[in-house]
Amino acid sequence: MDEETLPGGVANAGSVVRVGPHVLRPSTPQTPLLHQLLRHVRAAGFEGVPEPLGIEPDGRERLVFIEGDVPCPPFPRWAQSDQALASIARLLARFHAASSGFEWPRNASWSTELADPSGGAAICHNDVCLENVIFREGTAVALIDFDFVAPGRPLYDLSQMAKMCVPVDTVEDAAVWGWEPADRSNRLRVMADAYGLQDERSGLVDGLEEAMRAGDGFVRRRVERGEPAFIQMWETMGGGARYQRRWEWFQENRDRFLDALE
Repeated sequence: MDEETLPGGVANAGSVVRVGPHVLRPSTPQTPLLHQLLRHVRAAGFEGVPEPLGIEPDGRERLVFIEGDVPCPPFPRWAQSDQALASIARLLARFHAASSGFEWPRNASWSTELADPSGGAAICHNDVCLENVIFREGTAVALIDFDFVAPGRPLYDLSQMAKMCVPVDTVEDAAVWGWEPADRSNRLRVMADAYGLQDERSGLVDGLEEAMRAGDGFVRRRVERGEPAFIQMWETMGGGARYQRRWEWFQENRDRFLDALE
């Protein structure tokens, strides 16, 4: 069958294709381990992840295609709704529950680029952004792109999601990706409530600081390595000045985020 290039992504942009009922995408040294994880959560009754089929002779992984809508910039209005945000948080909570009990094989390795700096025993996706969520009728039904999975704290994974899906950013910089103005502190509360976060709610704000540092460092390293896709994104976002604006905006609004979570 002909290969249909699927939109979205940065590092893998243009390299993820659909072939009939399947998806082919670049694999990594961690792909066999990630396939074990996906099989584990599906066996636990969580079908919100792709079904892995194996690795092709050309090195690409093969997965079952999941029908639905994947928002790409500029993000459509329906994907920016509180209802959509809450559905992603509920989906992530279910993923965390289904992945509990998964045991990393001895001497297994994983990507450390976006991993929880404090460590932890839970399985974290670490890259839950709108482009990595499949929706049906405005409701999140599946997570995709598990390249940055690593052990960590669920709260940190939720913070990574908040950074990108609330999003935590200035109005002007968020608008570059099509985000409309919104009460970001209220959206953080909506997300925390939908996830079912009870204890350590204020820790979500501390986690946001960690997530911003990790994300900023990740992009900078890719730019310094000369990766064209990340250089283009870096320039589109306004370079290092953009990250400084976001950090300063977050510090100015930190108390608002804390108050919203009480």
